[in-house]
Amino acid sequence: MELYPLLFSSCRVPGPKHDHIAHHGRARRSPTHITVVRNYQFFQLEVYNSDGSRMTESQIHGQLLRIRSQSWKTDKEPMGILTSEHRHTWGQAYDRLLRDKLNKESVRLIETGLFSLCLDSPVMRISDEKYASRKAAQILHGGGTFSNSGNRWFDKTLQFVVGEDGSWGLLYEPATAEGPPIAELLHHILDYCEKPDPKRAPLVPLPMPKKLYFNIDREIKRDIEHAKRNLDILINDLDVNVFNFKKFGKELPKQHSLSPNSFIQVALQLAYYRVHNEVCPACDIASQRMFKGGRTEYIRSPTNQTLKFIQAFDDPSVSHEAKLQLFREAVDAYTALTHQVLNGHGIDNHLLGLKLQAIEEGLSIPKIFMDTLTASQHTGNSGPDRCLRTQTA
Repeated sequence: MELYPLLFSSCRVPGPKHDHIAHHGRARRSPTHITVVRNYQFFQLEVYNSDGSRMTESQIHGQLLRIRSQSWKTDKEPMGILTSEHRHTWGQAYDRLLRDKLNKESVRLIETGLFSLCLDSPVMRISDEKYASRKAAQILHGGGTFSNSGNRWFDKTLQFVVGEDGSWGLLYEPATAEGPPIAELLHHILDYCEKPDPKRAPLVPLPMPKKLYFNIDREIKRDIEHAKRNLDILINDLDVNVFNFKKFGKELPKQHSLSPNSFIQVALQLAYYRVHNEVCPACDIASQRMFKGGRTEYIRSPTNQTLKFIQAFDDPSVSHEAKLQLFREAVDAYTALTHQVLNGHGIDNHLLGLKLQAIEEGLSIPKIFMDTLTASQHTGNSGPDRCLRTQTA
């Protein structure tokens, strides 16, 4: 439960050498505003009345209409693009940006806000078949520098994205928390939308939302242009494909006493092997929330049982009964491995801790960490197309 308060008024802050997470929700005077972004323009919107009560839906709606009326034109410089840069590059640009007092105050208000609300222009609808994929990409990165990417502050923990076409989603920065608290938050929001608690708005005048301004000198202008080029390169190198598998769902493996997550992990290994003729170095992410301060641990998907199954699956000399038995053994082995990791018996965090302790104490790094295989597994260098990541609650 201690993670939920950390989701709000928190932000990842870049540095020249390393980042840190800033939590502002536990300050003596907790923030009472959110940040609204439209057409690359940032606004501070108070969501609490002067008496400390939360604004009603009608009050917030009226304030959003005010923001809409002030932001018809797109700002020339998409400041949010800077947050998409490589962390070291962004850290240096961040220091330059904060030299100016006006910029420093605007950034402070963005970072301390409860969350960000990104009001995007509509996604181009090429076809119904590709629309879901385009919406997912839109939520993730904004579609590029000529679309809505300037409406993001990628360091912000929570960013709710709402498009003019009715599409919406949540983009979150994972340094503060993992998937399960975010999923629970979304469930709560959807439940509230189905059963809202309307309240009569008090008859009090509301202040105008405050637009946040930036002084952009030649150096910052150069940083923005550099970030725009790099972001478009990244977006063009990314494929997002959303599809619905409708033949069966999680109830089928449950009927056969198989874990749905383990079922999918073995299926992913089989699919990858059939395409590339090799096992994928996939890692599933398990939550460590049963431990105080616990975050995540990796479940290494490839197992000997999975290898035996995928090698036998397309072998015509192996009977269907034998294949089914091998599949069950692979799923059960992965389920057992998952339980070990959930109970704190994973290996990655322990090995990483030993490596960092050696570095901190000035000791020679053990040879196991110098091995290329170990190094690639601990730095994620197996590549996005070579390592599948999912999350287990």
